[in-house]
Amino acid sequence: MATVYPISLEPPAAKFLTSNYPGLSLVAGTSFPVWRLLFDAASDEAAFWQLPVLQYGSGNWSIDIEWYAVNATSGNVVWEAQLAALTPNTDSQDVETKSLATLNYVQDAHLGTTSKRLHRCTITLSNLDSVANLDAVWLRIARDADSTNATDDLANDAALVRAVLSYSDT
Repeated sequence: MATVYPISLEPPAAKFLTSNYPGLSLVAGTSFPVWRLLFDAASDEAAFWQLPVLQYGSGNWSIDIEWYAVNATSGNVVWEAQLAALTPNTDSQDVETKSLATLNYVQDAHLGTTSKRLHRCTITLSNLDSVANLDAVWLRIARDADSTNATDDLANDAALVRAVLSYSDT
């Protein structure tokens, strides 16, 4: 039986380009603090995580996105994910100019009635850039606010509170 390796991607660990990035904030909730990345409704924004690939066997990856609407109770949000993989001592590509693989995405509908209701959707990441065990990987997660891939009509910020990347060792 395959073992699945989950990797939690937390907002404070995200990295950003010099433009089009979500705001990182900490909300002092009533009972506990909540870290979040605020993805705008009007423009595409992206966050990045760098991670090692340990015990990867083969097959697609899954990315569970946990999010909530800051002030909306209806609409769709579109999340994108893509990666770049490099094999140390083998790949000759310049690490600073490496391209990302073709993105995969999911459209998720707000379940209504309550703003700030936690939602979870899953992106199946099938464009893996020839990833192999022990590779260095850069993962991009973005909101498709301009509806390039599907309709994103959530009226305001979508707050990402966590993403969980999973893959199998077989």
